Amino acid sequence: MIQLSSETVDALNVSRETLDHLKTYVNLVEQWNPRINLVSRASLAQIWDRHILDSVQVFRCAPQGKTWVDLGSGGGFPGIVCAILAKETAPDTEFTMVESDQRKSAFLRAVIREIGVNCRVMSKRIEVVEPLSADILSARALADLTTLLSFCNRHLHASGTALLPKGASWKKELSKAQEEWKFTADPIKSITEPQAVILKITGVSRG
Repeated sequence: MIQLSSETVDALNVSRETLDHLKTYVNLVEQWNPRINLVSRASLAQIWDRHILDSVQVFRCAPQGKTWVDLGSGGGFPGIVCAILAKETAPDTEFTMVESDQRKSAFLRAVIREIGVNCRVMSKRIEVVEPLSADILSARALADLTTLLSFCNRHLHASGTALLPKGASWKKELSKAQEEWKFTADPIKSITEPQAVILKITGVSRG
């Protein structure tokens, strides 16, 4: 059983019901992980700090929105975590997980059934999915920023917001992306990694 520290519980700052849903999700990740490698074995023991808390902070950066699209959802970080938080605080928000791997899609659907979140899974490649016109778009550990902005250009509503966690090299990625794209980026300091940020991006268009 993966341990959850009192310090992490304080940092999560969620209701008991939401915490119970997150625990159910973590248990499902633990059960499925040996078969389909949802997270690395090394990071599984730190799932609450490395993955759950990291995803919760993405949700806390989000504006209000009717539709939320999570690209390359994998094991559900941050998409499923955000959907769990929204279940209590923004129940009308409709989540879409885009994940081309059929086994990971099956896992995501199992979580959705178990917890009852307002979410659907599209088992297709991001590039071939019909434009989704998302109010909010997220993607974690998926691609470089230049590539992510091409996905935003396809799937984000013109007035929408993208939330893109980035590591220590985010400034270099930002400079490179600005050579091809016009956009506004607000870097929000990560609470889980000192040199990381969440890029809050709006107004994406070709440069």
